[in-house]
Amino acid sequence: MNSPTRNISQETPRPVIRQLDEGAINRIAAGEVVERPASAVKELAENAIDAGARRIEVDYADGGKTLIRVTDDGCGMTADDLPLALSRHATSKIDGSDLLDIHTFGFRGEALPSLGAVGRLKITSRAEGAEGVTLSVSGGKMEPVKPAALTRGTVVELRDLFYATPARLKFLRTDRAESQAISDVIKRLAMAEPYVGFTLRDVSGGGEGRVTFRADPQSGDMFDALHGRLATVLGKDFAENALAIDAEREGLTLTGYAALPTYSRGSAVAQYLFVNGRPVRDKLLVGALRGAYFDFLSRDRHPAACLFIDCDPHLVDVNVHPAKSEVRFREPGLARGLIISALRHALAEAGHRASTTVANATLGAMRPEVTEPRVYQMDRPSQNYSAPYRPSSEVVEQSYSWQAPERPEPMTTPGFAEMSVPSARMEEVDAAPVTEALPLGAARAQVHENYIIAQTERGIVIVDQHAAHERLVYEKLKHQMAEHGVKAQALLIPEIVELSANDAQMLLDLAEDLSKLGLGIEPFGGGAIAVRETPAILGRVDAKAMIEDILDELSDLGDSFTVQAKIEAVLSRVACHGSIRSGRRMHAEEMNALLREMEATPHSGQCNHGRPTYVELKLSDIERLFGRT
Repeated sequence: MNSPTRNISQETPRPVIRQLDEGAINRIAAGEVVERPASAVKELAENAIDAGARRIEVDYADGGKTLIRVTDDGCGMTADDLPLALSRHATSKIDGSDLLDIHTFGFRGEALPSLGAVGRLKITSRAEGAEGVTLSVSGGKMEPVKPAALTRGTVVELRDLFYATPARLKFLRTDRAESQAISDVIKRLAMAEPYVGFTLRDVSGGGEGRVTFRADPQSGDMFDALHGRLATVLGKDFAENALAIDAEREGLTLTGYAALPTYSRGSAVAQYLFVNGRPVRDKLLVGALRGAYFDFLSRDRHPAACLFIDCDPHLVDVNVHPAKSEVRFREPGLARGLIISALRHALAEAGHRASTTVANATLGAMRPEVTEPRVYQMDRPSQNYSAPYRPSSEVVEQSYSWQAPERPEPMTTPGFAEMSVPSARMEEVDAAPVTEALPLGAARAQVHENYIIAQTERGIVIVDQHAAHERLVYEKLKHQMAEHGVKAQALLIPEIVELSANDAQMLLDLAEDLSKLGLGIEPFGGGAIAVRETPAILGRVDAKAMIEDILDELSDLGDSFTVQAKIEAVLSRVACHGSIRSGRRMHAEEMNALLREMEATPHSGQCNHGRPTYVELKLSDIERLFGRT
């Protein structure tokens, strides 16, 4: 039996092309621009900055789901401006003649109409020399402009976000998570604009609410203002352990602060990058930051930095993402090279310096524990509160009535005495007082055949002799490799690696850089490449696995350090075996020579894995431990 022929033209009606109404267009646009309450806060706060505001207050309730209110003291708007501001693609930021010549945060003219399409939006504003006016729009329906009382600036109030698109409410996270996202947005803008004051307030439940973040306007030059703002946003520890960055290359300027390697984090949460003042999340820049610290941190540690790249707007395209969170450089290699070279130069200039948090952690570990009566949770001080040690009168009395216990009979187990007695050896050092004035002071003792105790003018320094010397040897090996290059060994039979055409081209674009590291590749037709040389220092290499690792890094970060990492891992192992071993006794001259070499060698403040090589304790801190203050 023959089946009937299916006539598609009869069964399926021809689709009709139609023009969407303005409300649908705005709701679609809102899906790109307003992802969550934090997106709305970002757009409104950026508008306030573009309006010249010097103080911006942000109030929110229930994680921004029920209320977002942004108040600023900017230039304001007139009765004629308000309806235009709520029209799509109406903006005061650009004239449309050059989409690359952008000097403001906003320029698309989509934020306000998008917010008005998915929530209940009310704008009250007053321009200088004009009367205060207000305009409301709910679900895309605009009401007439009305008079309003306002001293100056603008107040934008957004209530019931996504009430017109309730399906999107299901994709929002908890109030706490949304509040944290709002706080993160404001903190990024606060770092970008240190001369602008920001106040963030949670008004959930009504009333005055509580201030969750406050940053007063800074004064002084750019570096002083930024340093003060970073101390407020990222904390005092970051500000104390950050290096100022100021570099320029071919029209690109890099400024900001980057932390010492010993002040690292377990994730990339403390990395803030800005392009022409705009907070961005860019793979290229993140990869460059990682590359700058590549030789100082293990793979599970991440640097902390706040960096600003400024350039002619024509050198970077900010119009590649609706939320303007991504950018595209005309010459990405230039931006990457600037970050790596500037940060490496700053880290080298820091010399042997290590972060102050190392000493703080040491003092915390040394603080004596006092047995106290049980304290219930509601009676405990806050987690961040650290009470100074105060011995009670009972403890003091016991200390005076203490009697030495009877001396036990000596142990007869062979070798036990040698193992149980702590090792400490004093060195008689005739060091001139000027020696103590040096940064790492004069060696006074060696304990446990691994730690050097040095005296400085203001305290003491404890040095891990093995870790310190390992870093010194490693730096010498790197310097020798940089001078003489990486020797390559030719493969008797080239290894052919089959790849996709795109992956092969991505690798061949880096062929020159890879050859400097001893890895020689060339095209072999189609998507295949031939590996003809590998770094001699690595010995036998699985070329295919190495190529795949390089491609994974290129896809993830836009750059690869696989070959360099393998080479430097070998150098690190050589340095480890060639350095002073733990357990070796050192004479005073050797210990002082090690201290002087540390002072003269860049990066000697941390070992090859980012851990500190020494701890410095101020005399005042030591006296505080013993209650002598």
